Amino acid sequence: MADQHAALRPMSRRNLLLVSAGAVVAGALIVFGAIVPAETGMDPLGVGKLSGIQRLWAPDDINVDPNKGSIPRAHAYPTAFRTDTIEIPLTGFLGGNKGSELEYKVRMKKDTTLIFDWEVVGTDEPRDFHYDFHGHTPQKPGEGMTVATYKQAFGLKQHGALIAPFDGIDGWQFSNSSEKPVVVRLKISGFYDLIPAGEEGNLAGIIANVPAAQSRPDYPL
Repeated sequence: MADQHAALRPMSRRNLLLVSAGAVVAGALIVFGAIVPAETGMDPLGVGKLSGIQRLWAPDDINVDPNKGSIPRAHAYPTAFRTDTIEIPLTGFLGGNKGSELEYKVRMKKDTTLIFDWEVVGTDEPRDFHYDFHGHTPQKPGEGMTVATYKQAFGLKQHGALIAPFDGIDGWQFSNSSEKPVVVRLKISGFYDLIPAGEEGNLAGIIANVPAAQSRPDYPL
C-alpha cells in the first residue's frame, strides 16, 4: 500500500518545472528544426538543410531541355579556348585604301563562339569610321562562297559575340575616312584560330598580341 500511495504522490514543483521546460525545448526543436524549414524554407537551426526537410516547401522544379531549339545550349569545341589582343593601325584617308582600310578575320568552325570587344582610338567622330562585320566559307575553284553579313555601320566601338553559322572565316573590314590616323584595339576570346599573315582574312599581315607600332609590317610611314 505504501508503494501505491508513493506512485500517486503529486510530482514535486521542481520536477514539474523540469519536465515542462523539457517539453517546451523539445517542442521548439520540432517547430524550428522540422516544421518551419518544411513549411517556409527558413532554416534557423540548420537541421532542415542537413535532413533535406527544407526542400519540402519548395515548388516542383521545371526541367528545360538544353538541346531543344536552333542550337544546343552546351557545346564541346574542337579548338581550345584562347584570348588575343590585336592592335590595328590605319592611316587617314589620304593614305589611300592600303593604309586607311583593311580586313581582319579569324578562322572558326561551325557553331563555335567568338566574344569580341573593339574600339577606335584617334578620332571622336563616329561618322569617320565604318565597319563591316561578316564571314564566308573558303573559296573553292568553280564554286561560290556562302556569305553572312552580321552588321554594317559607322561607329567607334562594338561589343558582342558570334556563333559561327558555318566552317569559314569571320571578322571585320575596317575603314577610316577621317584625316587622322587611328588604331583599332580589338580584344577577342573564344574558340577560333588566328589566320597567318598573308592568307585570306589577314592579307595585311597583322601580328596579334604586340603593340600597334609592331603589329602591321606594311603600315605606310
